[in-house]
Amino acid sequence: MTVEQRLRQFVIENFYVSEPAELHDDTLLVSGGYVDSTGMLEVIGFLEQEFDVRIADQEMTPENLDSISRMAAFLARKRREAAAGGPTVAAAP
Repeated sequence: MTVEQRLRQFVIENFYVSEPAELHDDTLLVSGGYVDSTGMLEVIGFLEQEFDVRIADQEMTPENLDSISRMAAFLARKRREAAAGGPTVAAAP
């Protein structure tokens, strides 16, 4: 299962998505009304546990977390930085 598939599965299983087929990688989750601010805390907890990353407060931005594709790109950056021994906190794009 790809990162995007796992993220989509989590969102569908944990939040109200009336038409799962309409949940695309670039669908905005918070501004689209799928995930509220409390739900975003659940998403962050899932990302940290499932993908073994630490997400700092300054990384909790829509640029990093408001869609499946943004989360996948954010996780890829975190993994590259960890592999390179770089910063533990990724800057928002």
